[in-house]
Amino acid sequence: MLAHEPRWPVLLALISCGGLNLLLPDSISAGPGWVVVALAATLGVGSMMTADHNGKLHLFFAYGTQSVVTIALGAAVASLLHDILTRQGKAQDLLQSAVAIWFMNILVFATWYWRLDAGGPSRRRRHHSYREGAFLFPQATLSKEIKENLNIGNWHPQFMDYLFVSFTASTAFSPTDCPVLSRWAKVLMMLQSLIALASVALVAARAVNIL
Repeated sequence: MLAHEPRWPVLLALISCGGLNLLLPDSISAGPGWVVVALAATLGVGSMMTADHNGKLHLFFAYGTQSVVTIALGAAVASLLHDILTRQGKAQDLLQSAVAIWFMNILVFATWYWRLDAGGPSRRRRHHSYREGAFLFPQATLSKEIKENLNIGNWHPQFMDYLFVSFTASTAFSPTDCPVLSRWAKVLMMLQSLIALASVALVAARAVNIL
């Protein structure tokens, strides 16, 4: 059986999403930033505490945390697009919001990829290798002999791998060295790239126009 995967990086990413919400102006934020941070931290800690004890309760906390940060991101993107289309907001606020939303976008989708891929972290851990995944990681394509030589015989993706996939999707607006295989992952990656494009290209153009 694979070694237990540390979950604190995921919790840190989710709480960071709430922290980034604090940087958004009141007109764009989904609500008081501290509320998102408090909810994400509370639900996230509950998820970690129940990970190995109560499956249903763990899923409740886990998807609850994901939902909070996803709703916060969606509300921020919608408010940002509204401000752009109605020509509201100061250039500084638009640029600050674009940066915060861009980072939130990376973290939110990275946690979704980690949560959903190959049945989730618990199922990935129960297998001796990475199987039936939505992403074709380079390590998964290596032969058994090469994996043994590299000491990665039981390799499976962890959160940092999904964070890299999410980062490249928001930077290059497409996958780089990791092809996407599943339809659900393709839909999420298209949505992520669309949000990244909106928060960078459109806001930058609007801010330059204001300046």
